Parts: sequence; structure tokens; C-alpha cells
Amino acid sequence: MKRLAGKIALVVGGSRGIGAGIVRKLASEGALVAFTYVNAISTATALENELLSDSKNVFAINADVAVSSQMTTAISKTLDRYGPIDILVNNAGLFVAASINDGDPDSPDLLRMWEVNVKGVVRTVSAVARQMKPGGRIITIGSGAAARTPFAGVAYYAATKAALAAHTRGWARDLADRRITVNIIQPGLIDTDLKPDNVDAINSLLQPVALGRFGTPAEVANMVAFPASDDASYVTGATINVDGGWSA
Repeated sequence: MKRLAGKIALVVGGSRGIGAGIVRKLASEGALVAFTYVNAISTATALENELLSDSKNVFAINADVAVSSQMTTAISKTLDRYGPIDILVNNAGLFVAASINDGDPDSPDLLRMWEVNVKGVVRTVSAVARQMKPGGRIITIGSGAAARTPFAGVAYYAATKAALAAHTRGWARDLADRRITVNIIQPGLIDTDLKPDNVDAINSLLQPVALGRFGTPAEVANMVAFPASDDASYVTGATINVDGGWSA
């Protein structure tokens, strides 16, 4: 029996990179998976077709996590197609580099990052948690930058991810009486389309990583599958690092 057989999952931000890895993993474990995307329609369609051809039940939905009405529609579509959501994975996120020395805290890019990385997640968790049955699972993809700031220019981004970690601990308390667990996974350097091409930049980034390499989306997804499953029924409010020893 697959660990997530018959479970219904919504992955917010699931068309590429870590999100696509999570969609593939949850589907392979037997879950019925809806996932959202914003601009990458061709990538989302390709992922949907790939898994449908492999007899996996998946459903791509165009929705921006920062737009409340779009996420309300995405949640409704998931409920209509599959039923109550058992597993919510918050993966959508933006990275904007800016220094306190010259950046404008009220710039559109930074405000957009806060809307996507924090406020959109808060609204989505609030909406999904209301309809979750006892024993549901809420998992957020954060960042190791929440606890360790490796270089200048990432304070604003790190603050959004630290906010998610704090919300996770609070939500774990709020939802414990319904046996809904809430956990956050904090990846380190992962081999996605954001990985730099420059060899010197790569070597510099890898210096503090104990395992000396980038992780893969599949390795993050493998960790997501654990708190999504019944095997993790006594794990809540946890921060789980998947970073090759970057935080050690």
C-alpha cells in the first residue's frame, strides 16, 4: 500500500523545480494532486501530461498565491474535483535581493515578495484549514536563510522565511486539537533553474555545505512525503533542514 493512497493534496507552486518534485513524489505515493502555477503554463501542462500518462491523478490550476480571489478559486476547484484537502504544501515563493543600504523597503518588488512569501501562505492556510478533516497535514517550504544569512542583500527575503517558521510553530498549536500537523521544511542550495552558471560562484556557495554539493528537488520532495504521511503523526511545529549540512 502506498503511503498516501487516496489522500488529496494541494501543492501551491508546483509546476517546476522543488514544486514539481513534490508533485511527482506525492503522486507516486498515491495521492490525488492538484497544483498551482502562475506564468509557466507550458511547464505546468507538460508536468500534468507526464503524470497523467503514467496513470497518476493530477490537476494543474492557474492561480497566483498573492491574489486571494485566485487562491479561493483554486481551493474550490480542488474540492470540487477531489473532495476535502488532506495535505497542503505551500511552495510558491519569490527571491528578491536588496540591501538596507540602498533598497527601498516599499518598492513594488519587495512588497510583492511579502505578498507571495508570507501573506499568500497565511491566507491559503487559513482557508484550507477550515475545511480540513482531523489528521490533515500542512507543510511549508521555507529556506535555510531563515536561520542563517550567508551574504549581504538577503535580509528582506530571510525575514519572509523566518515569518513562515514562526507561523508554523503557532499554527501547530492552533490546530493541534484537530490533529492537524503543521511543519516547515527549510532547503539549502538546491539544483533548480536558480542555480548560477558561473563555476566560481558555485564553488563559493558550496564552501559551507558539508556534503559539498547542491541538493536535488527529489531530495526535498522525499522529505515532504514524510510529514505528509501517517508515519509523522507525532511530528508538528518542526523545522526540518534539508541542506546537506549547510546549517551544521
